[in-house]
Amino acid sequence: MLSEDQRTMTHMRSEILAQPAALQATVDALLPRTGEIRALAKKSRQVLFFARGTSDNAAVYGSYLIQTAGGRLASLGSPSVATTYRSLVDLSGVLAVGLSQSGRTAEIIETLGWARDCGAQVVAITNAADSPLTELADVALVTQAGAELAVPATKTFTCQLAALAVLSIGLGAALDVAALRRLPAAIDDLLAVATAPGYGIDAVVAELSGVDGLVVSARGLAYSSALELALKIKEACYLHAMGISYADLQHGPIAVVDAGTPAIVIAADRGPALDAAVGLARRVTDAGASAYAIGGGPALAAVSTRALAGPDLPEWLAPIGLIVPGQLLTESLSRRLGIDPDNPRGLSKVTQTA
Repeated sequence: MLSEDQRTMTHMRSEILAQPAALQATVDALLPRTGEIRALAKKSRQVLFFARGTSDNAAVYGSYLIQTAGGRLASLGSPSVATTYRSLVDLSGVLAVGLSQSGRTAEIIETLGWARDCGAQVVAITNAADSPLTELADVALVTQAGAELAVPATKTFTCQLAALAVLSIGLGAALDVAALRRLPAAIDDLLAVATAPGYGIDAVVAELSGVDGLVVSARGLAYSSALELALKIKEACYLHAMGISYADLQHGPIAVVDAGTPAIVIAADRGPALDAAVGLARRVTDAGASAYAIGGGPALAAVSTRALAGPDLPEWLAPIGLIVPGQLLTESLSRRLGIDPDNPRGLSKVTQTA
């Protein structure tokens, strides 16, 4: 059972619970825009994302999805090439996608303008219809998350992922549109399970409240969820959290995982990355450390210390659901540690990079 303090409705928790409605509105608003995206796609051969923070984690999902389902090269660009080095790069044939929840992050606005000047077609993904970023774009995909009062992004992140799914479909990815339409209901079902007594978040929170740091790991499409959960834990819980892929973790950093540094392992219930997740969790527990599963179905749960069930979604949509238990975990852990999750120290809703 949640403690009295944890039952108090923070803005962060309220916004987590609002995600089914926000996703429904976003999918309904953006799916009709695929024709506009398709027209831009005729002029481009590859996709380049520009973002920071949570939006950068969303872009990781977009990069994997476009490459695995759309057969088109997609990668993360560095805004510093434009804003710090002011380099001239030939971006003809490139679709530049700028992501900013507020649409007012000066660095991303400047970078998207630079990309356009270098010959790229430009797309904006933002939660703000009347913003400088939308004014720059050939196509602006405006998410319908509504106002987000907590500083840590929750519903704006999942709505960005939904927008990236629409972008991928517009770029020709062979994805099931009907599955995307069912996404809000699947998240609603997941929230009903994840907020019910006995789901397991309380036990994980109790054990994580005594650690100084942890590792959050995933691979492929779910990697974006691992990066985002690590960021949320750092922002709202003030813990050292390393977001890293299974592959990179096993190239050396796995040495940090021990009895005092547990791992959260994230995976869809099915797909080519699941076996690696199971192998990682087994290796973590064999080393005497705790492995907490999010998703991964019975296979991952069987080799983990504790497991939180993930969404009933195909692998390409699973990251949108896999972050939800992580969001609930972060909010609860923050309160357990005596921190206000709505207003972490040193952060504001719009971050400007010098």
